[in-house]
Amino acid sequence: MSMAVISSFYGIIIRMYFGDHIPSHFHASYSEFSAQVSIENLGIINGYIPPKALALIVEWASIHQDE
Repeated sequence: MSMAVISSFYGIIIRMYFGDHIPSHFHASYSEFSAQVSIENLGIINGYIPPKALALIVEWASIHQDE
């Protein structure tokens, strides 16, 4: 199963697997950091992203949450 890049900005890459496990989430990476982020509440499920990059990810996700 390959992970599609759905967005990239400011060195942040957002990816999703088609048919990935529950809870619904996306994968975010920034430099050497990576995390799984819940689509429902935009919290980190697993991993770590520095706070400034995480703020950009949460802002991006809140804009695209309905998609």
